[in-house]
Amino acid sequence: MSSIVSDEIAEYQGKIRSLLKERNAILLAHNYQRDEIQEVADIAGDSLELSRKAAETDADVIVFCGVHFMAESAAILSPQKTVLLPRMEAGCPMADMITPEKLRRKREELGPDVPVVTYVNSSAAVKAESDICCTSANAVAVVESLSADRVFMTPDQNLAKYVARFTKKRVDYWKGFCPTHHLLKPSQVLAARAALPDAKVVAHPECPPEIIDMADHVTSTSGMYRYATESGAKRFIIATESGIMYRLRKENPDKEFLHVSADMICPNMKVTSIEDVYDALLEMKEVITVPEDIRVRAKVTLERMLAIPRG
Repeated sequence: MSSIVSDEIAEYQGKIRSLLKERNAILLAHNYQRDEIQEVADIAGDSLELSRKAAETDADVIVFCGVHFMAESAAILSPQKTVLLPRMEAGCPMADMITPEKLRRKREELGPDVPVVTYVNSSAAVKAESDICCTSANAVAVVESLSADRVFMTPDQNLAKYVARFTKKRVDYWKGFCPTHHLLKPSQVLAARAALPDAKVVAHPECPPEIIDMADHVTSTSGMYRYATESGAKRFIIATESGIMYRLRKENPDKEFLHVSADMICPNMKVTSIEDVYDALLEMKEVITVPEDIRVRAKVTLERMLAIPRG
């Protein structure tokens, strides 16, 4: 995956660990990051989970190896800390499919009685225009917690369609999507099943409905780790971004994992290199800031979500 050889990777990892200690910094890596970055990270996990854990530490600096909206979430929850995104251009096509201006216009069309539920895979400015946030793991619980009988979800149409399976509420949605998940085809799942007939198919809710229909289990990335560990099954076909395979195989050496498609690689998640992480820490560059008025309003939407009791 990396263009540099193993001994160079190890050297960079050592330098990064030294700089982290020197800067009183914490290194976060999303589950879709390159293997060598997950290896050196203090914490690897889902985007919001990482931001929440970082906020609980006494670190002065958060280095977030992920994409832009994730680093913004860290800045929302930890305004007193310096947040670095090693590659500033690491964005999210799905998050970019909705803007605060477009959402404001949509809200005028919907009227005041339809709450807007926004996936955490969105910009801080879009969160600020919403009523409440959700993750892929708690989206159903968030929608069910609302008193309205109709909701509007943004930006991911596939997550909204998945939620609609589990609620009697009317779920309308913005027509955004994650290209990495949205382009997965049933034929690719069938080919994987043919290669590993007794495997369990595990899919992310960002996959299209026809893929969800084929899955044995649908869950977030963190849920995939739990399912793989707790399941009695020995073989799994994984339908989400390829970066998840590193931890799945590392934590379950006695089990077999087949990635559903070689095409499920997010270029934005893979743009960050081990060199970028080192450079960001060395020079304390690529600082993420969120304007205070947006940060405060966005934090409210996250707090409302976090206040919902877990099932």
